[in-house]
Amino acid sequence: MSPTVMVTGIGGPRLTLGFDRFDRLDLDRHLAVHGKLETPALDDLVTMAEQVDLRGRGGAGFPFARKLMAVAAQITRSTTLLPGEKAGARRPAEDAVVVVNGAEGEPGSRKDKVLLSRAPHLVLDGAAIAASALGTQRIVVAVEDDESARSIRAAIAERRMPARVVRLVDRFISGQAGAVVRAVNGETPIPPGRKVRVAESGVDGCPTLLSNTETFAQLAVLTSLGADLYASAGTQDEPGTTLLTVGGTKVVEVPFGTSLRTVLDHCEVSAAQGVLVGGYHGMWLSPLDAARAVLSRRGMRAVGGTVGAGIVLPLTEGTCPLGETTRIASYLAAQSAGQCGPCRLGLPDVVRALNALADGSGGLDDVRRAAGIGRGRGACSHPDGTARFVLSALEAFAADIELHRIGGGCGQPVFGVLPLPVPTGDEGQVAIDWSRCDGHGLCAYLVPELIQLDRYGFPVVLGTDIPPWMERDVQRAVAMCPALALRVITGVPRSPARRP
Repeated sequence: MSPTVMVTGIGGPRLTLGFDRFDRLDLDRHLAVHGKLETPALDDLVTMAEQVDLRGRGGAGFPFARKLMAVAAQITRSTTLLPGEKAGARRPAEDAVVVVNGAEGEPGSRKDKVLLSRAPHLVLDGAAIAASALGTQRIVVAVEDDESARSIRAAIAERRMPARVVRLVDRFISGQAGAVVRAVNGETPIPPGRKVRVAESGVDGCPTLLSNTETFAQLAVLTSLGADLYASAGTQDEPGTTLLTVGGTKVVEVPFGTSLRTVLDHCEVSAAQGVLVGGYHGMWLSPLDAARAVLSRRGMRAVGGTVGAGIVLPLTEGTCPLGETTRIASYLAAQSAGQCGPCRLGLPDVVRALNALADGSGGLDDVRRAAGIGRGRGACSHPDGTARFVLSALEAFAADIELHRIGGGCGQPVFGVLPLPVPTGDEGQVAIDWSRCDGHGLCAYLVPELIQLDRYGFPVVLGTDIPPWMERDVQRAVAMCPALALRVITGVPRSPARRP
């Protein structure tokens, strides 16, 4: 975890208990702060989770008790078949797997890395509690950075527990459940092209309980406090606390029901031009909506937002909102798995429509049409999440977009204030050598995702990084260009400051 990440809280700490005294809670410190936890039976654990409506903290907000019961329904604690049950219908309980999903994927999120690096035993407590309730010892912790891996391995060694750590590729789609399972199984770490319930067939084809890092830490806190005390924070409908990453550099533990304005004031930032809530698959709020937003599922829905993965990104004054939105949409287009039309062709079309809107040559309807074509048809939620992000920007930044529509720009530069991964210098982009290009158009036929032809038949390049799944197609297009005009260039800044 970067030392620039500040951890703080509003109200009494739970997940961050002890952080004011220790940089990292090893096993002795953890036991001194949180105590030794009991492991409830499955029915008791399900009841507690239902009493406080414990939801996943990875973005989807799925009820944890339902996940637990879905896995339990796939296993049996004996080899004796139940009346009417077919052989092989259930797996032995010891085959079940508990997976801690430590892949945040989101460039603006730090909360799970904070837990893994500073409170690893709290996360392992939650995983061990769930595993014990299911009758298994198989625990996998999937992480995407070196510091988290070192911390969780050290904690596993201290506890002498039979768990293993798996390193994930640091990509936006790495945290999708199917992608995590594929990574653990040694397969290509992308979402599967078909709907697969990991509760039925996950790691090694076994019933798998997969949830994100904070969810397991919350399960440990719930077991420690009990349902009644756990519910003493938060709201009646949504008890407890949650972790937020604000501005990409501050992690804050807050009770549900806290106003967004209180969080922003606590972090000494303002709503400014707007606030993105829920991350890059979340929604933009206007300053007015941000001022009346409450951190809960119900409170966010009331203003057209979402808690999502607990990411809050205020957009500072002085940078172009439409340019920032286009910049992130370009990143998301390059991060797709490229398994379906909505990702391969739909997301690049969204970026083209946004670029046209920014320079005044396109309209709002073009963006809405491009964002809506593939909604609900993707192999995973990536195209839908990207569309949600883009469409919410059209509402939140209506005044800025009107300036672009009328005058071809708003007069503000694009500073690139929204966080993106630091470029390694190896990212490639397609470029045209205009001294050679004769407008044959073959490149647009070979890689239509990145190149389209203008009305004169000359290529127009989409200025995004080349997605990994397109590298072979791009190399083929470069080799086949009749005029040898197509190039791949590296080391290009992903989002240089510009004036639209």
